[in-house]
Amino acid sequence: MLDGSAVEISDDEYAAMMDRYYHDVERDAMRRCILDEGIRLDGRKTTDIRPIWCEVSPLPMPHGSSIFTRGETQSLTTVTLGTKLDEKLVDDVLDKSYMKFLLHYNFPPFCTGEAKAQRGVGRREIGHGHLAWRGLKGQIPEDFPYTVRVVSQIMESNGSSSMATVCAGTLALMDAGVPMKKPVSGIAMGLIKNPGEDKYAVLSDILGDEDHLGDMDFKTTGTRDGLTATQMDIKCDGLSFDILEKALMQAKAGREHILNCITDTIAEPRPELKPHVPRIEAFEIPKEFIGAVIGPGGKIIQQMQEDTGATITIDEEDGVGKIQVSGPNKEAIDAAIQKIRAIVAIPEVGEIYDGIVRSIMPYGCFVEIMPGKDGLLHISEIDWKRLETVEEAGIKEGDHIKVKLLEIDPKTGKYKLSHRVLIEKPADYVERPPRRERGERPERGERRDRDRRPDRGDRRERGERGDRRPERRERQQQGGELGEKLAEKLGNDFQAPAEKAEPKDFSDALDHMDF
Repeated sequence: MLDGSAVEISDDEYAAMMDRYYHDVERDAMRRCILDEGIRLDGRKTTDIRPIWCEVSPLPMPHGSSIFTRGETQSLTTVTLGTKLDEKLVDDVLDKSYMKFLLHYNFPPFCTGEAKAQRGVGRREIGHGHLAWRGLKGQIPEDFPYTVRVVSQIMESNGSSSMATVCAGTLALMDAGVPMKKPVSGIAMGLIKNPGEDKYAVLSDILGDEDHLGDMDFKTTGTRDGLTATQMDIKCDGLSFDILEKALMQAKAGREHILNCITDTIAEPRPELKPHVPRIEAFEIPKEFIGAVIGPGGKIIQQMQEDTGATITIDEEDGVGKIQVSGPNKEAIDAAIQKIRAIVAIPEVGEIYDGIVRSIMPYGCFVEIMPGKDGLLHISEIDWKRLETVEEAGIKEGDHIKVKLLEIDPKTGKYKLSHRVLIEKPADYVERPPRRERGERPERGERRDRDRRPDRGDRRERGERGDRRPERRERQQQGGELGEKLAEKLGNDFQAPAEKAEPKDFSDALDHMDF
């Protein structure tokens, strides 16, 4: 105080002042040690990377898993392979699409020694997860049929945990058998540069304190051939070209060192998926067959899924139908593919089919040779012997029967089937003669020679009809003469009735009407 009296300061106020001054002293000491001596907080040089330890398949049940540890930063990452039904729907203002590659990044409180409630992901988790997603997504083949989900659990953090996620994600993807184009690694670079000084230092694989007390956090991910993603945070006024060039080249050397550790653990993706991974087969069909595969109201595709136990998805892209069939085992997938190919196939004359009897008629039965394609098996084509009814052959609805496609009607497109051509012809079989030889129906010429009915007289010949003409002319002449005589008797008083004139307009028509 101004009067010289002592001022009492509480312990809390002392603690706050000590923290502030100690932070400034610590920052200056760390920076001077790196710039003047080239020694970092943990004793490393500026280009050194902390010890790396990694492992694949630490967990037995996930489709792919790995542990990546670099110093005091550790990530436990798993990979799950799903079908097209597991894709993520992106629905925003300007875009509506589906994502096949997903990456989730979890940063629980215990990884930094904190004890607090586990909340939902925050801004930091979303940003770091998106960086790792951008670093890996370009190496997933576009034609890979699975939906891929990577989940990174950060077990300990002192440094860049997002770059550890990229490295652990590469290991887990290769462990799952995802055919990555090239493995990816990531590293975080730091910078120490005091204002007004030309001296600076670029740091590889920075610690948490070096990020906090330093001037830059520059994260890069990439393969041996180039970068796949970058992200930079700086606290200084800017970077010169020389500083940026040195940071990129030093980061490239660090990524190659980490890649060597990754490939020493697993050199390339596994050639086969793990036994518990759902199998997926993908193929294309013509656009016009999409409706036939789906069926009315999805009836056909749902029935195929129920019969085989497989999951079938179909989309129209680039004018073709793209189908994915997934199932718990190869047998279910093969059965579903066989049913789909039977729908899109075109029946060929001469081929033999295992058909199903759908309905029985007095003249034969209808057999389904392919899904949605029925043909007539006539009663005469069932067996070599003569059958009075279809039931005599022991055929019932729902029975399987081998048939051969004999003919396709070019006008109606109907299928003519035969079963008897597939069985041995009896030795005593006698071919039935044609109808003309059987005498069942006389020809048209033969009908004219048949005996006339006895109760009918002979019809007059055409020449006899001509004898009536003179008689007709004589009657007409006599009628004309009578008309002339009648006119002479009546004289001039006789007038023929005048024809009624046609009305010319509406008023004239009224005159001709009787009211």
